Amino acid sequence: MLNRNNLEDLLNRGGHVIGSDGAKIGSIGQLYADDDTGEPTWVTVKTGLFGTSESFVPVEGARLQDEDLVVPYTKEHVKDAPRVDVDGHLTPEEEDRLYTYYDRGARTYTEARTDRDVDLQGDADLNAGTPAAGLAADRDTYDRDDTVRGTVGHDTSGPTTDDAMTRSEERLHVGKEREAVGRARLRKYVTTENVTKTVPVEREEVRVEREPITDANRGDALSGPDISEEEHEVVLHEERPVVEKEAVPVERVRLDKDVVRDDVTVNEEVRKENIDTDGNTRR
Repeated sequence: MLNRNNLEDLLNRGGHVIGSDGAKIGSIGQLYADDDTGEPTWVTVKTGLFGTSESFVPVEGARLQDEDLVVPYTKEHVKDAPRVDVDGHLTPEEEDRLYTYYDRGARTYTEARTDRDVDLQGDADLNAGTPAAGLAADRDTYDRDDTVRGTVGHDTSGPTTDDAMTRSEERLHVGKEREAVGRARLRKYVTTENVTKTVPVEREEVRVEREPITDANRGDALSGPDISEEEHEVVLHEERPVVEKEAVPVERVRLDKDVVRDDVTVNEEVRKENIDTDGNTRR
């Protein structure tokens, strides 16, 4: 069962208000208690862009669900509730407007009848008798109201008002929020490729040279035996490629970020009130 303690506990834990359609309306803002009983009767929910607005919703009919407060109204119904200043106390007139909007039945407050009420009652009697006389009396009443401004109207949806009606309209405020949209990383991996290089190499080959006996080499030719068997050997050499690999640094790679600015068009509907006149008006 809802009471002041569990509602305050829910407020301290940053609970949210959930609509009957399951949509999250916003976080709980403040609790408003009845002046006589001290029990919470209204709770505000932060709505609008970044929670800049607070809408009133009755505690009656609401229930706890885990860390949230579920109310028997849709998100749109709560957001369209009458705008009331969140100043710590509701006037009887403000509470009447809210009760009427949520179909909870407006409270009754005793109010003294003014001279204006008497004049309007007299005008009604005259209108009921003779139309011409009633019209003249009605004009006379409005002439007196021009000189003595007091309570000159009655709001059919609420308490008695003054001589003016407030026209309001919604203004669109667009903000920005920062969120992560992706990640970029550097990854190093190894690939293999073939490298071809041509290296010149040398090798030794045997070449037989013959030279005739001359006076210059005759002594060398006769230094050995006359007839004999002999072997003479020569060592041959050749060059072969030798492959050697080494790892050397060639460059450094890093990630950096650039800021790119784009223009984004926001299209949103805003509401505004319009005022028309109805009935007998003087120009």
